Amino acid sequence: MNNNKFWTLRYVLLNATYFAAFCTIHACAAVYLLANGFTNTEVGILLAIANITSAVVQPVVAGIIDKRGFLTNRRFILACVIAIGIGSVILSFVSGNKPVIFVIFAFIYMIQFAYQPVMTALCFEYQKAGCNIIYGIARGLGSASFAITSAFIGNAVERHGVGLLLVFNIVMMIFSAVLIFFFKKPVQTGATEESDKTAETKRKGSGNFSSFVKKYPTYMVFLIATICFFFAHNMINDFMIQIIRNIGGGETQLGYANFLQAILELPVMALIGIVLKKISADRLLIISGIAFTVKIFILVFTSAMPGLYISQSFQLFAYAVFIPAAAYYVSQTMDENDQVKGQAFITSAITVGGVFSNLISGFILDHLGIRIMLITGTVVSAIGIVISVTAMKKLPHKV
Repeated sequence: MNNNKFWTLRYVLLNATYFAAFCTIHACAAVYLLANGFTNTEVGILLAIANITSAVVQPVVAGIIDKRGFLTNRRFILACVIAIGIGSVILSFVSGNKPVIFVIFAFIYMIQFAYQPVMTALCFEYQKAGCNIIYGIARGLGSASFAITSAFIGNAVERHGVGLLLVFNIVMMIFSAVLIFFFKKPVQTGATEESDKTAETKRKGSGNFSSFVKKYPTYMVFLIATICFFFAHNMINDFMIQIIRNIGGGETQLGYANFLQAILELPVMALIGIVLKKISADRLLIISGIAFTVKIFILVFTSAMPGLYISQSFQLFAYAVFIPAAAYYVSQTMDENDQVKGQAFITSAITVGGVFSNLISGFILDHLGIRIMLITGTVVSAIGIVISVTAMKKLPHKV
């Protein structure tokens, strides 16, 4: 029962359904909201609120899960999947009602981000229980699922309207609920899943936030760099449809662009275990930051779709490297009872980057234009490179 193929396949399916839904909610957020009468500034405000809430919720939930009580990784994921499904059903019946859409869409956007680090923590939890999940392959195929969804969803939305996004999301949540419900860790002899979870680690974690900061100085400074990188990354993703329209494309080209960057993630994530034997996780994180910066810098001078596709190709070294490298960095440098918190803070930093990006990008886009927005993103991402190099090279990883 605990062989690699069995557990990896099940975790692959969890990732596949998650990232297919992630495409319809996050990658197509602006498409859905603009079609329902929102301005760019309003889109930015909505996504900023969702990201702020998510950034607060993630470490709080992680702290509760790390205490090994009733709330487990698996149970939290199941609750989130159900909540997103219900929210999507409600949205299906309130087309054009901006106040209701604002609240519900922000809620499901936030929840979807909130359980992303828990998905990662779930993998490492099950690995420690003897379920030899190959994280890189599973995460890479999750990106492939995002890519496949992107390839057809843009054209489908042009033909059938944005309501299709909700229908697809509901279907994915149903599949996700079934998968996570039966994704149960093997019971140790004489123990239930919950009692085993409580018994498997008796050591205390780092305690409160200030203790955590003191214990992992490099990690905490690197989170600032992460905010900078994902300021630029979210700027591109959240307003991609506007960037594409500015150079003569539409929803179909949006789908192709998202497909390209997502499918390129697969080989890197699948082979990350091999790459890590040659290059350490901290160095990979610096490399990914440089790639994030180059990716948005190219867009500053792009006037046609080929240039945008070249920019998207740098996903191969940016996001595709950052996500698994960050997961392994946390797993390798943090104590077991700090790891859910560690994964959560990474995602919180990503969402905080999204907050600043949402608030600033929407305003700049409405008042100063796309080029100024992209120049701003490039400068902020470049600052992130300086911070990441300083953190990884000058500070201790663990005290």
